[in-house]
This record gives sequence, C-alpha cells and structure tokens, in this order.
Amino acid sequence: MRPNQIVRFCTIRYSCTPGPPLFFSTELVWIGLHLPYILQAIILIEKKMHSANHWGGSLEINGGDSTTEDERSRNMDWDRASISHQQYQHNLDETQQSWLLGPPEKKKKKYVDLGFVVCSRTALKWTFWGFVAAFVVIALPIIIAKTVPKHKSRPPPPDNYTAALHKALLFFNAQKSGRLPKNKGISWRGNSGLQDGSDATDVKGGLVGGYYDAGDNTKFHFPMSFAMTMLSWSVIEYEHKFRAIGEYDHMKDLIKWGTDYLLLTFNSSATKIDKIYSQVGGSQNGSRTPDDHYCWQRPEDMDYTRKTQTANSGPDLAGEMAAALASASIVFRDNTAYSKKLVKGAETVFKFARDFGKRTSYCRGNPFIEPFYNSSGYFDEYMWGAAWLYYATGNNTYFSLATNPGLSKNSKAFYMIPDLSVLSWDNKLPAAMLLLTRIRMFLSPGYPYEDMLKSYHNVTELTMCSYLEMFHVFNWTRGGLIQLNHGQGQPLQYVANAAFLTSLFIDYMNATGVPGITCGPRFITLNDLRKFAVSQINYILGANPMNMSYVVGHGSKYPKHVHHRGASIPNNNVKYSCTGGWKWRDAKNPNPNIITGAMVGGPDKFDKFKDVRTNYSYTEPTLAGNAGLVAALVSLTSSGGYGIDKNTIFSAVPPLYPVSPPPPPPWKP
Repeated sequence: MRPNQIVRFCTIRYSCTPGPPLFFSTELVWIGLHLPYILQAIILIEKKMHSANHWGGSLEINGGDSTTEDERSRNMDWDRASISHQQYQHNLDETQQSWLLGPPEKKKKKYVDLGFVVCSRTALKWTFWGFVAAFVVIALPIIIAKTVPKHKSRPPPPDNYTAALHKALLFFNAQKSGRLPKNKGISWRGNSGLQDGSDATDVKGGLVGGYYDAGDNTKFHFPMSFAMTMLSWSVIEYEHKFRAIGEYDHMKDLIKWGTDYLLLTFNSSATKIDKIYSQVGGSQNGSRTPDDHYCWQRPEDMDYTRKTQTANSGPDLAGEMAAALASASIVFRDNTAYSKKLVKGAETVFKFARDFGKRTSYCRGNPFIEPFYNSSGYFDEYMWGAAWLYYATGNNTYFSLATNPGLSKNSKAFYMIPDLSVLSWDNKLPAAMLLLTRIRMFLSPGYPYEDMLKSYHNVTELTMCSYLEMFHVFNWTRGGLIQLNHGQGQPLQYVANAAFLTSLFIDYMNATGVPGITCGPRFITLNDLRKFAVSQINYILGANPMNMSYVVGHGSKYPKHVHHRGASIPNNNVKYSCTGGWKWRDAKNPNPNIITGAMVGGPDKFDKFKDVRTNYSYTEPTLAGNAGLVAALVSLTSSGGYGIDKNTIFSAVPPLYPVSPPPPPPWKP
C-alpha cells in the first residue's frame, strides 16, 4: 500500500486528525507491517492540512500542479533511498516510538515439566551445570583418591618408655603361680604351686594362684599387695595410655590374678575375721632343710614342703591388702559384681587392721618373714588404706580417718625425715600424702579437712624438693643415680617409685594450672621436676656409665645372668632335684630363658654392676620393684597423650557440698 492510499484509508476509517489515534488490537498487527508507509502518510497529511484554504473553498494544493497525486506517487522512487525499517525507527525520537509502539513486550520465560515439578528452563540449566561443577571439583578427586593404590605410611615408632613398658608387663606373666591360662605369654613357664595352701584346711581349694615374689618361689603377701596397689593406681590415672598401647586388658588381667588370690587369704565373705594367711612357702636363714631358698628348682618342679604362714594380727599387712582391693575395685568399676566383691573384702580386712587388740606387726617374731619383709610400722598403711577406701566407697568415715591428726603424728609424717620420703613396700607415707593431696587439688573439700590436707600438700612438695640434687638431701652417684637407700643393694626399686611419684605430681600440677613449687627461696618449675623423673628412668634404661639397661630384654646390653630359678634352668623336660639345680645357679653361662621385662636390683653406689647370678643384690628382680617401674614408665610415655584421668578416681565420691535446689517454676498469672 502506498502512502497516498494509507492517507485515504486513515481519513475514511478513523477520521484521522493530528494527535494520537486509538489503536485496536486487530489493526495493530497490520500497522506494524506497514509502519514505514504509515509514517510517510502522516507527513503528507500534515502537509495537506498546512497548505489547505482555511477560509473556505475547495481543498487545493498551492502552486497548482496538474499532475495527480497517484501519478506523483508512482513517480516517486521510494526504493531508491533503500530506507529500512530500522532506519525509520532510529530517526524517530523516543517519544514518537513509545507513542507508536507502546511499552516494550517482555520476553516470556520458558518452563520444563519434569513430571513431579515444573521449573524454569534457565534454573534447570544452571542446576545441571552446578552438579557438573560439583562433580568435577568434589566427587572426581574423591573417586580418584579412593581408586588410586595407596602406600600407607608407617605409624611412628613408640617412644622408648612405651617399648620398655611392653616388656616390663611380661615380667608379671613370668611370676604367675597356679594353673596358667593357655595364653600365658611365657613359653618356659607352666602350672606350679597347685598344692599351695593344702595345710590351710579352712580354705576350699587351697591358696593356689598369686605371684612369686622374686627369683625364689616364695609368695610374700605383703609386697604382693603393694604391687597390686601400684598397678591399680597406674591404671586409674593413665587408663587412656594403657588403652593406646593395647595393654589395658593385659593390665586388668595381671591385677585380677593378684586380687583373686588375695581374696583367698582371708574369709572375704565375712564381715569380721580373726586371721590372715600372710605367706606361702619361704625359708629360714642358714637352714639346710629343703625350702624356697635352699633349693634351686623351677616352680614347676618344687617337691618340698611349702608351709603356709598365718597372721592373727597384722595392721600393716591388712592395711595394705585393703588398699590393693579398694584400688582394684575402681579399676573394675565396669564389672559391678566383682567391684562390689573387692570393696566388701577391703572393708572386712580393714576392720581387722583397725582392731585395737590386733595391732602387732604381721611379721613380728616370724623367722620366715621378718628377715625378708619386715614392716617398720602400720600407721602409714592406715592412712594409705583409708584413702583408697574413701575413693572406692565415698564413705566419709575413711576420709576422716585418713586426715586424723593422730595418724600423721604416729607415722611421723610431718617430721621431714628423709627416709620417710622414700616410697617402698614398707613405707607408704609419701604415696598416701600425694593421694590425699589429690583431693585438695581437684575437689577442695574445705573444713574440717583443709588443715590436714594442706599439711599433706606442703610435705608432698618438700618431698619433691628433696629428690633434686641441688638440695643435697640424698647422695647421688657420679653417673646420676639418686641413692634413696643409702647405697645399699637393690636401689632401683626405690628410684622407680620416686620417679613415678614425681611424674604423677607434675601431672596433677599441670591439670590444675600450677607452674611449679617453691623449695625454700627457689622457685622450681615443673620442667625441673620432670628432668629428675626422666633422668632416673633413663638411667635405668641404659643412660648410665655402664651403658647397661637394667630392664632385661630392653636395649642391646642388659643382664644375662639374672638371679631367677625358672629363667636359669633350661626348659628341657628334665626335672632337677633340690640340689641338682645348683649347677645352673653356679653356671657361668647366660640364662637359657630370657625373663623379659625384669628390672634387676641395679648397680652399687659407684655405678658399677656385676652381672653375676649368685649376687642377688645386683641381679634379682622383685615384684614390688617392677610394679613401680610400670607405673613410672606409663606416667612418662607420650603414647595416648599426656596428662591424667582426673575424674575416674572420684566415681564413688559423693558431692562434698549440698546440691543446689532446682530453681522455682516460672511465675504464671
């Protein structure tokens, strides 16, 4: 359609006049198609209107051209300009475009029906590419990491203390008496002592089990009880370490082997007893009668009479047995029935210890005990046993007894006698005071216990100070070994105990955030104390002038002629008589059986050591000494992390203060 035609069309149909027309939807499409021509038509209309006769008359164009409009339209060459649709739009200003075209049409979103949901195609596209990116960034590396063969790095080797600890525990397997389990752990040991206690007619099954004390075949119940207490204490404080090195179950087995036996030595099912079996086997000095010292036989081959010793009074023995059973009850807290049995036995035997009419030492006048394990007093065992019973039961009666001024006075706890700061199977004072100091450091019970607990705490710190060489309380060897027993034989058991107490006290201090202690005018850091404990255990493990590890089987150089009957006689199925075994005792050859983990007596005060089987002060191991070694080693090892188990020991201890009442219910109108 030409512009002149469009002019006539607009004039006729819409009565076109200057100004915006009202478009209807049906015509809008048509107009859009003919937009260039419409624009030209509008221009012609305006020209005609401006050139018309506004005063009347016919409508004519000025300058009268004889040529008709149609002819002029045909003569105009519109195509010559080649003007496009876009150019017309460009020449129009924004107002004209909006007037003609109206508001711009919005682009419609496209959707996809997924069956369970309808979503935007754009959102679906971005979701898809998001999953692809996540797969590439996250899933693909994981798949590659899982499928590519790995070369697992070896775990770090255990520290020197852990390696020694594994071996030290085997010593207790070698000392077991009775009917051994299939997994006995020591190939050259077998069942032994199956007739023990046969002369104790009131004990059903006899006194079978327990541990031999040292290189002989005697079962001394006093040091055996102390050894079980020390093992239990180490497990209570360092259970996480024993678990980390895979020895927790082994430790529980060793403790139970001892406590099961101790429960046989008195009527543990009763509430009151009048005697304790204090020893099985033994000997008299200078005797030529076949016994545990005169004869040199394997435990499996014993054919001589082994007499059972009975104590009708014994506050020291009974106090130590109560400590062993009570501490073990905490170890076996997950076995409720057995734990209760241990607690009941501990309370029964402690009543016997406290019986006012039975306070004569268990070994008094007994030639089979007094020369070997003579007790110098029993008030330290009262304090020690009462403290453990309080932890095991939560009964304040035991706490009151442990903090009774009479105990400290009679035990000379505050006299600061150097020998009383040395822990041993005979003297429990330093351990008992540290155990009670633990309550003050973690629970702060206050009145009426604070005065005594503070005194115990002060003495404990002074004990730690006395172990340091700079204060010259004890003599030291040139090689760096503290002389806690005045240079006498078998010094290492006392050294191991002191190292354990020091290391444990350090962990108590660390747990409460205390950086050190004051020794006179000097401040001693925890690191200074740790150096003492570390140096003494390192000395035992080989850092000494002899370059000798005093733990059998640990290190490249250790004692080969250990004073031990079972280890020194070949496992050749030959039974040697009482005196027939002497040839193995006196032989110059190393022991045919290695008693792994045994800590021997140790060197003399000049750091010299003689690896001679017949010299027991150098080469004989003991049950109590090795228990202290185990405790010291686990306290120092880094396996399983540092620190102690602060709360397990308090499992049975009730709140020391009244529990705060619950808050009142909220007010309601």
